[in-house]
Amino acid sequence: MKNISKYLSGTLLGLSIATASGTSIAESYVTIGTGGQTGTYYVVGQTVCRFVNNLKDIDLKCNAPSTGGSVANVNGIRSGDLDLGVAQSDVGFNALSGLKQFDTKFNNLRSVFSMHGEPLTIVARTDSNISNFSDLKNKKVNVGNPGSGQRATMETLMTFKGLDFDYFSLASELTSTEQSSALSDKNIDAFTIVTGHPSGLIQEATTVSDAKIIPVEGNDIDQLIKKYPYYAKTVIPGGLYKGNPNDINTYGVVATIVTDKDTPNDSIYAITKAVFSNLDRIKKIHPAFANLTAEKMISDGLSAPLHEGAKRYYKERGWIK
Repeated sequence: MKNISKYLSGTLLGLSIATASGTSIAESYVTIGTGGQTGTYYVVGQTVCRFVNNLKDIDLKCNAPSTGGSVANVNGIRSGDLDLGVAQSDVGFNALSGLKQFDTKFNNLRSVFSMHGEPLTIVARTDSNISNFSDLKNKKVNVGNPGSGQRATMETLMTFKGLDFDYFSLASELTSTEQSSALSDKNIDAFTIVTGHPSGLIQEATTVSDAKIIPVEGNDIDQLIKKYPYYAKTVIPGGLYKGNPNDINTYGVVATIVTDKDTPNDSIYAITKAVFSNLDRIKKIHPAFANLTAEKMISDGLSAPLHEGAKRYYKERGWIK
């Protein structure tokens, strides 16, 4: 791996290499960038590592630390600080194309598989009198910390609408873990997040505050989706959160696992196999994973080309040619 000084490809083939002293070297490591500890990205990384670390035929060890989110993960992969990362499909597209948050193209970015859908979710305190997006004008809104996927999505949306963050009286940059308390303390009127549902963070926010999710819809959103096909309309089901009994229309992206082209094929093959061999178990770990299917995971939201290691596994399964 890029962040490990020595990588022994023989290890990933289930071989043990003996040193002159007779000691066996048989362990390699991967690090997966995630997000805030209360968010779904953290669960994704921990879940993947759980099954990788249980592999019997290969001594590959995995850890998934909390990070700043999608953009930070892609940059970490590019710099070699991370081997893989969870990233929104739009952030992956921007990285590959050298757009928005990325000054240059990340040509080596590769997809492994996708996970859950992630609607753009805007949560507002009921007493802030916010019912739709236009009501956010001159309000205190948390747009997300730099490097997070929610910040990237908001920047794209605001630019498409011909607006900037001056539209709000305050555009705070709190991390996802800080948003609920800021809302209940009335330091902000609303916050944005891009996440799978149900979300523990939003459950917390709607429990400690009288808060509601507002729709993000309209002709401009239709045009946005038409221009950027990695977005799609979606519905946040009613009844998931206290005080939010009705379905909410919005749009969103897909959480994807990405890596570098040069991450060893055997490592990515092993990680991919670990996930799909345990997919039925993974679907029970978090409600956002409940509707995962292999068919969608190898196609939806994959902005970058498939990594050769993942491709090898999918060909073995007969899923791609």
